[in-house]
Amino acid sequence: MSEWIDFERWPDCKRMERPGIVFEVTNGDQTLLTGCVVPLPLPSDWVAHPLRFRAVPQPRPRHSSPLPKPAGPQQ
Repeated sequence: MSEWIDFERWPDCKRMERPGIVFEVTNGDQTLLTGCVVPLPLPSDWVAHPLRFRAVPQPRPRHSSPLPKPAGPQQ
């Protein structure tokens, strides 16, 4: 992981992009993992603006469990 960077430098994320790297953005209370998108669209539940960001390894995909089969008609 890299050092935290002041969010005012977010447009610089384009120079930091690498395969397998995403950005961790925080407002102090909430955290978001994202690619470099300028301007950054924030989730609707964020009430505070981002304060800082850093480059982090992209998490490995998690596989979900298969959905259960629907119950058919009983005979």
